[in-house]
Amino acid sequence: MSRIISAFAVAASLGLAACGTSPSERGVSGAGIGAGTGAAASAILGGPIWGGALLGGAVGGATGALTSPNTVDLGKPVWDR
Repeated sequence: MSRIISAFAVAASLGLAACGTSPSERGVSGAGIGAGTGAAASAILGGPIWGGALLGGAVGGATGALTSPNTVDLGKPVWDR
């Protein structure tokens, strides 16, 4: 069961991260999106919510920081509008 939660959190984080133009903006927004996605996935699948949030935040933050704005871009972050 924990492998399913982990796989879902990783896949969702990769698909949703990140918005912003600088690596730090993309990392922060990716971590937030990933943590929310991981927590929701864990809650739905009956796993520990904190574990899903931690895993999703780490994967989302890394994905956001390491991708370029040309690859995945959800626009300017809310704090920069």
